[in-house]
Amino acid sequence: MEVRIDRFIEGARRAEGITVIIDVFRAFSLECWMYSFGAKLIRPIGKVEEVFTLREHFPGSVLVGERKGKKLEGFDFGNSPSTLPPEAVRGRIVLHTTSAGTQGIIAAEHAAEILTGSLVNAAAVAEYIKKKNPEKVTLVAMGTNGCALAEEDELCAEYLRSLLTGRPMKEIRERAEALRWTAGAKFFDPANREIFPQGDFAASTDVDRFPFVLRIGKDAFGYYSECVRTDCGEGR
Repeated sequence: MEVRIDRFIEGARRAEGITVIIDVFRAFSLECWMYSFGAKLIRPIGKVEEVFTLREHFPGSVLVGERKGKKLEGFDFGNSPSTLPPEAVRGRIVLHTTSAGTQGIIAAEHAAEILTGSLVNAAAVAEYIKKKNPEKVTLVAMGTNGCALAEEDELCAEYLRSLLTGRPMKEIRERAEALRWTAGAKFFDPANREIFPQGDFAASTDVDRFPFVLRIGKDAFGYYSECVRTDCGEGR
């Protein structure tokens, strides 16, 4: 198969074949955690106003999201996997919008199939793709705000490519841990603690913790992220 790495919103627009939209810090790490907590369904959304509109169609849904890392006004929770109470999403629909990850999903109009990508389920994503054996795979590292390089997303893309091409990156855990001194340093800065809790670093770099894949579908209400295996949380 042809495996190509692209970047940012424009890369998502160019993506072909099975497309993996990668957002390690923190959108798609968080979605994996929310499914492990037993979320009923997660709906990735581009615009903030669309979240409030959809809430009317899904009473009791949970609003989760950020812009520039900060929790959005009127939302229940920000984009933090380490501070989200499991019981808050268990059995409920989550409406999720972020600065990068969910924007990439919306932009990937030419993809044959869309998966989300993060370090916490990368091996499962690679195994899923290998079983399908497509001609083309596009790995889109969304980066910071969908427009600037983010080392964690680049690492995830490289790791996925190594698995897909039969040359597994043996030092992946060491490289993920080393992010604490570079892209992940913001999680250890006391001045950023409210926006970037320290626990989010570990929650986003726990390589291959989850053995499931999040696949994007679309219905009359827009996009949804579904867990395609049965071991992804209570009731799934």
